[in-house]
Amino acid sequence: MSSRQLLPSWKKLVSHAQEMKSQHMNDLFSTDKNRYEKFSIELPNMLLDYSKNLINSETKQSLLQLAKECDLEAWREKMFNGEKINKTEDRAVLHSALRGSVDEQLTVDGENIHQQVNQQLDKMSAFVGKVRQGHWLGYSGKRITNIVNIGVGGSNLGPQMVTEALKQYSDDCVKVHYVSNVDGAQIADILRPLEPEKVLFIVSSKTFTTTETMTNAKTAINWLTAASFDDKAVAKHFVAVTANPVNAMSFGIQEDNIFDMWDWVGGRFSLWSAIGLAIALDLGFDKFKQLLAGAKAMDKHFRDAPLENNMPVIMALVSVWNTTFLGAKSQAILPYDQTLHMLAAYLQQAEMESNGKSVTWDGEEIDYPTVPSIWGELGINGQHAFYQYLHQSNNIVPADFIGSVASVTPVKGHHETLMANFFAQTQALMTGVDEQQVREDLRAKGRTADYINKVAPHKVHKGNRPTNTLLLKRIDPHNLGQLIALYEQKIFVQGIILQICSFDQWGVELGKGLAANIQQELESHKLSNNHDCSTRQLMNYYLAAQ
Repeated sequence: MSSRQLLPSWKKLVSHAQEMKSQHMNDLFSTDKNRYEKFSIELPNMLLDYSKNLINSETKQSLLQLAKECDLEAWREKMFNGEKINKTEDRAVLHSALRGSVDEQLTVDGENIHQQVNQQLDKMSAFVGKVRQGHWLGYSGKRITNIVNIGVGGSNLGPQMVTEALKQYSDDCVKVHYVSNVDGAQIADILRPLEPEKVLFIVSSKTFTTTETMTNAKTAINWLTAASFDDKAVAKHFVAVTANPVNAMSFGIQEDNIFDMWDWVGGRFSLWSAIGLAIALDLGFDKFKQLLAGAKAMDKHFRDAPLENNMPVIMALVSVWNTTFLGAKSQAILPYDQTLHMLAAYLQQAEMESNGKSVTWDGEEIDYPTVPSIWGELGINGQHAFYQYLHQSNNIVPADFIGSVASVTPVKGHHETLMANFFAQTQALMTGVDEQQVREDLRAKGRTADYINKVAPHKVHKGNRPTNTLLLKRIDPHNLGQLIALYEQKIFVQGIILQICSFDQWGVELGKGLAANIQQELESHKLSNNHDCSTRQLMNYYLAAQ
């Protein structure tokens, strides 16, 4: 397969980027009064303004041409039709099928995917009803009041992010807790105040072999049986979500209490499946279905909208432009809504685990920048922490600003203050302030010439910092589903443009394998000679200091 760099559009974008680096967005806005209309997309519950990027009409057309030369539309259909586009694992990529409707037909390896999905949704619905209505009882006959979800990575980040984001929609019928860290401090802190007879554990692991998850699950079982004096209590207090039911049953979980996962769903895209069981238990199954419906609406937009007005496509192309052609090394995710305080961490995994790679589909080394590192924080907190870096560092960091028109917890005066900062920051990052403006401002304030000469260079903001603005009507289950699916499909598009296998994660596996071997050595106090001198001496120090 030929390199993307040989495509005519790629070559054009390389030279075009050199031209655009000498431009300033202030000039682009002053010479085009219709710039916002040209570079924004509005959907029923969401608006994307990407006009504050270093782009013009030629940039957009060249990026769209790149998408066409990369056969993006054909690859999109391959994904939705269940072709095995995850080449290294020979798997389909069908997290979008998790939000499909009952009447759709999609067959992979002779199996009706939508039938499987709907069967699991029905099973989830029945289970959620039993628990929330008090019909699912613990070993002592008492109703369940607390849910502890045990998982790591995609089995934790997605559900926890959504649970936190939709906290105001929970009726507190049950309290949901999350355990992901194998550091015993976390599970000990969570279990300490809980009553074992009222706790239900969800153990989520695709393979049911993940060391961190299994370690925490064993601790949970020991905690339960120590209180109940009965190993059979596990049947009333543990359910599993896995693609390996045999392992789950060997662990002691009853077959009826096992919910399915499939190999065509990557963990970081799995919250729409039974991995989202904790979400449904917290919110109720109707609101979980609203989350799915929002994601499905974005899938439909992604599949049907022309590329030039397609939100995931445009966001992906702008990211490729900023990173691969303009040289940005990282990207900030900056939500201005308290409910989205875990979104940056979630997107960090989704994008960096998917596209943080350096070989093409054919296994050839990539010699162009691929995806940026993703980081971020709630906007207001960030303003008083790292925005100094965003405004005045030599490193240009593109940023996604995400806000909502209406707060889910309105307090008089607060949302206006929040959103004033939201709008001001994107404007300030773009416009900046030059030294002449700084000097004029200081003179108007009566400052001396010596003071102005000393301070003026420090107050200069060059501006020209790219941002996207995403504005939702409000954070509710439907709109949150749309937002998450937007980023999922953006990640898919990035992978196609960059010629990357987005749906494997071999970089995660290497460290896990080494850790398993090292754990055996630490437990036996017998160290292998295969380690480098640094690792061996660190392990020796650890053992000697115990």
